[in-house]
Amino acid sequence: MRSNRTLAIRQTLVPRLFFLSLVCLSVSSCGTLSSVGKADFSYKDMPIADGSAVAGEGNNVLFQGKPLMLTGMGIKVGDKLRDVKLAQTDLSMIAVNDTKGKGKVRIISIVPSLDTKVCEQQTHYLSEKNMGLDRMVELITISIDTPFAQKRFAEEAKIGNVTFLSDFRAADFGKAHGLLLKDLHLLSRALLVVDKDNKVRYLQITPELAQLPDLEEAFRFARKLVTAS
Repeated sequence: MRSNRTLAIRQTLVPRLFFLSLVCLSVSSCGTLSSVGKADFSYKDMPIADGSAVAGEGNNVLFQGKPLMLTGMGIKVGDKLRDVKLAQTDLSMIAVNDTKGKGKVRIISIVPSLDTKVCEQQTHYLSEKNMGLDRMVELITISIDTPFAQKRFAEEAKIGNVTFLSDFRAADFGKAHGLLLKDLHLLSRALLVVDKDNKVRYLQITPELAQLPDLEEAFRFARKLVTAS
């Protein structure tokens, strides 16, 4: 029984680790997050995705042109955010609709792993380039990184205005929204803007996983929602 469980863990971890190493190499050498602890993050010139993939079973995104299948029940603009539970950095569980920004507009940034350069830059951009929007909306980052890894990242990056939530236990968020990469047990890269009633008003799933989402467009959309309310 123990050997079967060990084999299952290896079958899950090996493709994930291999994929993460490829992501690092495709952008730059990864190593440790050496630039995160600096006062000023060094932004790299990275491509921004054009358009959006479709969430849910039977759809896919690309990584360097290779298709990666998505699994779970897809979500689209106009749907309500599904109220699944995620782990906070103190390991306590919270429903995604009950975060501190409940009743406000929220921008949800979804990344495969904070331990890659693209995800690192996406999270810094969310935190640092929102032009004061963080005073009016809640900024959230969701990944399958452990809560310990998320907490360490936030501390080293000096990011205090983003709520970090982990889907590491059973990937319930990824499955409930059709954003789970089936064979890798990682989340696809995506951006959601959710209104005060938890309705998805903006959604971009990057068709190519190694590209950044259009955070500026998400900021503009969120600001419009705030102004309208």
